[in-house]
Amino acid sequence: MAIDVAGISREQVEQVVRSVLLRQLSGKPAVDHKPNPLVVNISARHCHLTDDHIEILFGKGHTLTPQKWLYQEGYYAAEETVAIVGPRRRMLPEVRVLGPSRGASQVELAFTDAISLGLDLPVRISGDVQGTPGCLIVGPKGSLELREGVIRAMRHVHMSPADMAHFGVKNGEPMQLKVESPGCTTVLDNLVVRGGDDKIKLEVHLDTDEGNAVNLPNATKVDLLKQSGGSCGCRK
Repeated sequence: MAIDVAGISREQVEQVVRSVLLRQLSGKPAVDHKPNPLVVNISARHCHLTDDHIEILFGKGHTLTPQKWLYQEGYYAAEETVAIVGPRRRMLPEVRVLGPSRGASQVELAFTDAISLGLDLPVRISGDVQGTPGCLIVGPKGSLELREGVIRAMRHVHMSPADMAHFGVKNGEPMQLKVESPGCTTVLDNLVVRGGDDKIKLEVHLDTDEGNAVNLPNATKVDLLKQSGGSCGCRK
């Protein structure tokens, strides 16, 4: 049926249009596709410990003491530190322990750290430690021999389901990070997606070698890009 709009003002027409749109959208919640703000952090050498190993290294009944809360909710850098000793008997003193405690102990080092200790470390996603080298961990109250669990952490990006939907990626897929710094613009490939729940904030983790190579502290712009083709190189 045709409607005679003669004599109807523009304001009246806009009111009718808004009314129709509101009826059509009734009961359908608005979807905000805006992602969380992108944060890129350098993850320095650190270790994760089990409750049993914490007691061996720091004493019976000892629990970790938060020193600084990290970007992801519930995680922190602890006051406690340990020494990491490699096969050459060279040592990295005061390696920070991160909390909370975990189900398996693990040490994450940069490439230059590994060279210093005489370790040939694979690049792995955190938690994937099967077949990796071990080390001696020394604390103020004791020491323990870690048979495996020393890795170079693969660069990665933490994402919530909404973030993955926004970028069109899935857990385990590779992405690119473009970093623009004074005199140094670099694109890092194979930044693996680590998907989580709705509480996870959008955050990229690079190790100290990677952060220094791209001059991250002086970066003027960072972009997270979907990587076409290829593989992140992580073990499935």
